[in-house]
Amino acid sequence: MTGRFSSKNLTFYVIFMTIYLGWIFLGLGYRSDHLPFILILGISFILTEESHRFFIGFVGLAMSWVLLDSLRVFPSYLYNDVHIEEIYNLELSLFGYTNAEGVRSIPTDFLKRIANPFLDFITGLTYLLWTPIPFIFGIYLFFKNRNLLLRFSICFFLTNVIGVIIYYSYPAAPPWYVDLYGFKEQFNIPGSAAGLLSFDQLTGTSIFEDIYSKSFNVFGAVPSLHSAYPLISLYYAKKQGLKVGSIILAIFSILTWFSAVYSVHHYIVDVVLGIFCAIFAIAFFEKVLLRSKLNMLINKLTIYITKMLPHAS
Repeated sequence: MTGRFSSKNLTFYVIFMTIYLGWIFLGLGYRSDHLPFILILGISFILTEESHRFFIGFVGLAMSWVLLDSLRVFPSYLYNDVHIEEIYNLELSLFGYTNAEGVRSIPTDFLKRIANPFLDFITGLTYLLWTPIPFIFGIYLFFKNRNLLLRFSICFFLTNVIGVIIYYSYPAAPPWYVDLYGFKEQFNIPGSAAGLLSFDQLTGTSIFEDIYSKSFNVFGAVPSLHSAYPLISLYYAKKQGLKVGSIILAIFSILTWFSAVYSVHHYIVDVVLGIFCAIFAIAFFEKVLLRSKLNMLINKLTIYITKMLPHAS
């Protein structure tokens, strides 16, 4: 459906983009990856009525990107003490094992010993898909169940909000940090692709090296939001009644959890907390925000957005 785009929507878009561009240039600092995001927002928002509906349906995913991108303005280590040895020792006490040399080690050490090209490729590919998978699932819902798309999109954003609150409440170093710097505090350091560099070497690319060398959230290991995202998709796939899709997303979730630890980017503790974030966000959104009389505003907003999306289920 292409219809005529309203001046009201155009005015809102101009105001929104003025604020967002001001935030980028005055707060974040412009980067080349901002341009495609800005263009996608612009095209989807004002091109046609149907593309505008597409934008509204995916607003939670778009705002998640804005939220996470904005963290670079005020790093978590400036807000709270960074936990390095504490989180390592917690992993050791909960999931540690005694290796062949009789030394107590964390699971990441064992996985480094059994690392091989097959696992390097599978885990690297899994980490590359963490963004496309939710987006592809969202596109499916856009054509099949737009009401559920809104719930999925907003819940995705809520999960990120919860994760960010924990990032600042409990800044924590990832396993690769201990490998490189031990338990000594080192701030203003570049991120590391760690075990994902093996994927780069296998494929003759520098995908993960480029991504993580620009990383600003070095001390955001707790929780693992990578581990939360596929679980949200899985929940809403089951709500939609997708049997095959649910099986695929369940397998993808398990692969993501394994990849997070295998790549030396997360402890098992981080993964468990990431899973908890997803479960809490889903329960809070579905069972409280959508039903509580104290949160009528959320219900009205959901109804309003759904009405903007014709043919919603």
